[in-house]
Amino acid sequence: MSPETLEIRKRNYSEQRSPTLNTVLMVEDTLMKAGEVLTIGKLKRILPKQVMHQTLMAIIDYLEYSGKVVVHGGKVLWAFKPQSKLKTMRGLIVR
Repeated sequence: MSPETLEIRKRNYSEQRSPTLNTVLMVEDTLMKAGEVLTIGKLKRILPKQVMHQTLMAIIDYLEYSGKVVVHGGKVLWAFKPQSKLKTMRGLIVR
């Protein structure tokens, strides 16, 4: 993809929610461990803690923008794989 095609979706919620880092990491971890395509509804149900819809959508938009997930038709799939060279570097832990 060219840089021109990458942009965060502008959502027009009356009160835009800003997610905390812990919430972003929780969603990332849940998506990574799921190993399958999830609907937004199913993702909400399997998250360890409840997340407001606007907050979850902001997180998904960010993860899509950063190339960690693929979103299509209301479904989301974890797509990020760290480079294997990073795993073999001495003293570095990739989680």
